[in-house]
Amino acid sequence: MKIDMNLLALFQAVSEANNFRAAADRLGVTRSAVSQGIRRLEDLLGIALVTRTTRSVRLTEAGERLRDSVSGPMTDIMAALEDVSADDAPRGLLRLAVTSIAEEFLSGPLLASFAEAHPRITIDVTVTDDIFDIVAEGFDAGVRLGEVVEQDMVAVPITGLQREAVVAAPTYVAAYGAPSHPRDLVHHRCIGWRPAPHSAPYRWEFEENGIALDVAVNPRITTNDLRLMLRSALAGAGITFATRETFRPHVEKGDLVWLLEDFLPPFPGFQLYYPQRRNIAPKLRALVDHVHRWRRSREEDARKSV
Repeated sequence: MKIDMNLLALFQAVSEANNFRAAADRLGVTRSAVSQGIRRLEDLLGIALVTRTTRSVRLTEAGERLRDSVSGPMTDIMAALEDVSADDAPRGLLRLAVTSIAEEFLSGPLLASFAEAHPRITIDVTVTDDIFDIVAEGFDAGVRLGEVVEQDMVAVPITGLQREAVVAAPTYVAAYGAPSHPRDLVHHRCIGWRPAPHSAPYRWEFEENGIALDVAVNPRITTNDLRLMLRSALAGAGITFATRETFRPHVEKGDLVWLLEDFLPPFPGFQLYYPQRRNIAPKLRALVDHVHRWRRSREEDARKSV
């Protein structure tokens, strides 16, 4: 069976966007051309690949199988074509899925310096704490804590070891006291995090004498927004829990104080990760190289400050 490769590229765009118009905008063609292309591919294969509605499209079971089968090879092909056809500068749309707690990556300077160095790369960052297959969803790479990155991915460290932190505003501590042990948290007003509306709040993880200890706090405030957790703590609403770098500037200014420091060991830091492929698109290779340089620069600055 001979199939036009353009039809597979069109199908991949539709499977990523779940919308004919969005896929058309990405490919620079009309919505009608996308619809007709999908119908041609379905006719060639003799099976429906998408279920159409007035607002979106959903892949059928056959469509999902085709998406999973072609996503990796098509990405390799596109990366190889981009590599041989590109001039000196990497180019194109770079799609990244980044966890909301990757403070150093999301704080601004790393991405700003990358964008400055590579003006022909367009960066699209989706901040999400959902766990999903970045390849199937059409992302070039992701950023997560090293301990949750899948083993079949290539991982590039962005930060060194991290530590969680428990903090509260001095006004809260003055009014309600400070916990001396993680188990004391059940008696305090806590500000917790959950990934989705119907998920239970995350348990807070500690360590005592080398033994893992987690506490199911009963948060007075629960959210999936790290910024709201921080702002609520700054306003004296309670005790909250996140990575240390999230709170460091506010502790240094005296707006928050560290709590339960002896129960919070280090753990692997954040990593840029992407699927193992023979051909890495120049735009992604540029980001990988930039992350390597960024980390070396940060490590050198840390050594000079000692």
